[in-house]
Amino acid sequence: MASGRDESGPAAWPRRMALGLGLALLVAEAAAATAPELRVVNRRTRLVLHLPPGLPWKLTALTDPARLVLDLPGLAWQGPNRLRGAGVVASAQRQGAGPRQQLVLNLAGPVAPPRISQAGRRVILELQPGPAAGFARLADGRVLAAAAPPPAGKPLVVLDPGHGGKDPGAIGARGTHEKRITLAAALELKRQLEAGGRCRVALTRARDVFIPLGERIEQARRREAALFLSLHADSAPGARGASVYTLSETASDRLAAALAQRENQADRAGGLRLPSVSPEVQRILLSLMRQETRSGADRIARLVVDSLDGQVPLLPNTHRRAGFVVLKAPDVPSALVEMGFLSHPADEAALNRPAHRVKIAKALAEAVHGFLDGRAGLVAGLG
Repeated sequence: MASGRDESGPAAWPRRMALGLGLALLVAEAAAATAPELRVVNRRTRLVLHLPPGLPWKLTALTDPARLVLDLPGLAWQGPNRLRGAGVVASAQRQGAGPRQQLVLNLAGPVAPPRISQAGRRVILELQPGPAAGFARLADGRVLAAAAPPPAGKPLVVLDPGHGGKDPGAIGARGTHEKRITLAAALELKRQLEAGGRCRVALTRARDVFIPLGERIEQARRREAALFLSLHADSAPGARGASVYTLSETASDRLAAALAQRENQADRAGGLRLPSVSPEVQRILLSLMRQETRSGADRIARLVVDSLDGQVPLLPNTHRRAGFVVLKAPDVPSALVEMGFLSHPADEAALNRPAHRVKIAKALAEAVHGFLDGRAGLVAGLG
């Protein structure tokens, strides 16, 4: 599966533009679904597909004439083979059968890059008019994203014990180093997840060594991780309790902003390697990737809060947002868990107790399992 890195030049890309996204779950067999729906909503043309879990699909764009083609291998839907046009779609028709089945959207004119989202089994494609030159550039062979099958075997969860080596992280009043607490908690969480047998687990560090923030991100991206969890036990005057953070360029509050600034100073390297395409295509690619990635990050955050609630003290407004460098992978859902604050005596004492870390790990394992069970499965990458 492609991961968004520039591993081949434009000469190796297919001639047809692929605005492809894949439903990447674990089943890829023939299945039935209700007929697609095509209508105009808020001045956008919306196509709604009701697909069975696990059905792969790919969207491509072609010119002469302008059209979008949805490859739906093995799908047999109920209802008519033709759909009445709506908005920028003049007509739609089903063609082919079995592994070569397609839904062709004949366009009334050029369109802007489609917006694609998923809600349960509903895959939603939204279209609006766009400039002819822009559509031609998008259809001239540049690959924006491509459908990909799910990776073989169990999904991978990457755990990131914060700090390490020359970077001790926060230091509590009793001399507790954050780097020691995060590693101990990550090892316990790894043990519990592996005991559950539902995923593979990797650590960004398994001993007391310094790992740059950018390298932590890249470990998850190189391994095509399904989830990245960074564990911390920071310092903040007056703060107590566990909390979870997801990425936002605008911090949700001063505490989140301060924590992000502190963590980001661990090193100055954390940039993303992006594909060697034009700035316009790069922006579109990142937008498609990040839309689903941030949705996954919000989902794991909700699950973490629900699992920790009632088990350990929680910081008010438990799910917060800020611009943590370590959460900026555009293609891996990521969250940062503050297990407590070493600046608070009660939290420091609790985090030093193995039984307390076991309790936290149990709650986090429950959240991870919930995330994997309900994984949306939209995967974006380079073909």
